[in-house]
Amino acid sequence: MELYLMQHGSALPKKQDPEEGLSPDGEAQIHASGKALKKMGISFDVIFSSPKKRSKQTASIVAQEVECPQDSIIQTEKVKAMTPVEETLAFVAGYFENQRMLIAGHLPSVAEVASSLVTEGSKVTIEFERGGCCRIDIEDLTAHAGRLKWYLTPEQLSLIAS
Repeated sequence: MELYLMQHGSALPKKQDPEEGLSPDGEAQIHASGKALKKMGISFDVIFSSPKKRSKQTASIVAQEVECPQDSIIQTEKVKAMTPVEETLAFVAGYFENQRMLIAGHLPSVAEVASSLVTEGSKVTIEFERGGCCRIDIEDLTAHAGRLKWYLTPEQLSLIAS
């Protein structure tokens, strides 16, 4: 199975949007990331989004760009910023029959999920940037034997998209 992890795009300040939805730059950033993923031949069987507006918007834009049905987006508290990794992975395990899954989430959660999947007992720092994406190949979620295939920054994804 391929698990993709993406931090949501840049958000508006709470003063401007109490729900902190994506800023115009954040929307453009996620459109570019989605276009790049499509150029790379990537689509998703399922996309997980937190209930936060910026995460839902990120999931929706990526789904649109890679031509993935909007009904493949599942909102869940299990990919919120402070959800323990074990809870996130237990939730994802329920969808393990899918070949390609995306978590459109938040820090520190996406970085901690990535670290947990590629290490056992210690942490590795994977510095996610808003709109950046990584791919981890997994055969067994409990074995900490994920293989980090790549991490692309938003700038690299924008270059691929253009």
